[in-house]
Amino acid sequence: MKLYYDFHIHTALSPCGEDSMTPNNIVNMSLINELDAIAITDHNSAENVEAVMKVAKGKDIIVVPGIEIETKEEIHVVGLFPDIESVYNVQSKLYSKLPYIKNKSTVFGHQYVLDENDDIIKELDKLLLTSVAMSLNEVIDLIHDNNGIAIPAHIDRPSYSILANIGFIPDDLNTSILEISRFSNLDTYRQKYKEYHIIQSSDAHELGYIGIKKNSLEVNEKNIESIFNALKQYE
Repeated sequence: MKLYYDFHIHTALSPCGEDSMTPNNIVNMSLINELDAIAITDHNSAENVEAVMKVAKGKDIIVVPGIEIETKEEIHVVGLFPDIESVYNVQSKLYSKLPYIKNKSTVFGHQYVLDENDDIIKELDKLLLTSVAMSLNEVIDLIHDNNGIAIPAHIDRPSYSILANIGFIPDDLNTSILEISRFSNLDTYRQKYKEYHIIQSSDAHELGYIGIKKNSLEVNEKNIESIFNALKQYE
């Protein structure tokens, strides 16, 4: 069966995400756009994932726990996980590797942790929009060690991407799944990088972009296990 996905969505926790990116707004916009599965992938943190999962409970949509990690090479990598415990384990490691830089909300934006009612629980003080002290391969290994799938993000972008910052895809890259942004043509990149599985997500930082590229994944059933089985065949 075809499962329509958007595996790269930010909440109001990401300083570059709009404050309107709350759990209820994200789930409802995803349902309006007839998505079957979404992933919450804030910068270097997963503190809003559980709230989105609670909002989606009982509704016809899957929320995949996720995170977007910035490596020391300033490359963004999306990590997708089968459960909340795995992504929290990764978050704990990242927090220990993230330098303390105080967030300036007037410059970078707020970093709101929200509950399932969209109420603000707290605002994170440490800036999330920076690199962790881990290399690209170390980040990919961390994701894999915690049952996750590692996906170098928006490889077509001129910044924070593996092609922009390294210039090529390394031979020792321990993943065969790559992501392109909403700005590029999926078929073009699939033809160009035939040895990799290319997915395309919105990288939405505001509600209007959620599901803007309505791509599908072939799965056996509509659940997280089937999503991971479908993706892992490419790793």
